[in-house]
Amino acid sequence: MTAITSANSAATTTTSATTSTSSSSSGLKLGTTDFLKLLMTQLTNQNPLDPSDPSEFTSQLATYSQLEQQIDTNSTLSTLSDTMSNVLTQVSLLVSQQQQS
Repeated sequence: MTAITSANSAATTTTSATTSTSSSSSGLKLGTTDFLKLLMTQLTNQNPLDPSDPSEFTSQLATYSQLEQQIDTNSTLSTLSDTMSNVLTQVSLLVSQQQQS
């Protein structure tokens, strides 16, 4: 009985995580400037007697860098896909013209 409950709980968690990811990606977009503002606010408001862990700070920067690279890659792939679609359309038009001749 416990295994079934755990499986259902995991499925619900996965579904809610997917939903929140898709809704956040469509509704909220943070740019580089926003990230840097948040980072500076975090550094400004941290407790001087208990500063944040440097490895956590480095991890946040690395994660943001990876995200930015993925966004650039997605943009490049989207442009490539559009270009290939246009090329295929032109090729199909040329082939149909050759068949009519």
